[in-house]
Amino acid sequence: MTVESYPQEALNFQIQAYKKPKEIHVLRKTHVSFSGSPQKHPYDSNKVILIADPFSTNNHYYEFNKDDISYVEELPNLVNLDGGAIAVVRVWVKKMSVAIRCSPFIVEDTVKSA
Repeated sequence: MTVESYPQEALNFQIQAYKKPKEIHVLRKTHVSFSGSPQKHPYDSNKVILIADPFSTNNHYYEFNKDDISYVEELPNLVNLDGGAIAVVRVWVKKMSVAIRCSPFIVEDTVKSA
């Protein structure tokens, strides 16, 4: 069995710099963490989209205001079978912030007709 493609080095994804908190346990009391692949919002530069599991067929994403994100941790990149890499981060969002969780789905009848 021959391998046609090998994992490749992930490209550096430019993420806005956030100041690391002095005490992480304080951050846990005032913030909630979310992890996923960060994307630029298509039309609002003050928002960030975070795709929770970019390789999943059952996917959802979050939309956060940049001002509500206090800290970002870079996590190991995900690499697909074709060698493509996707950046993954953990964002710490202030508690009580308003955000959007979106789950795309296919519209179907809920009751099947006989």
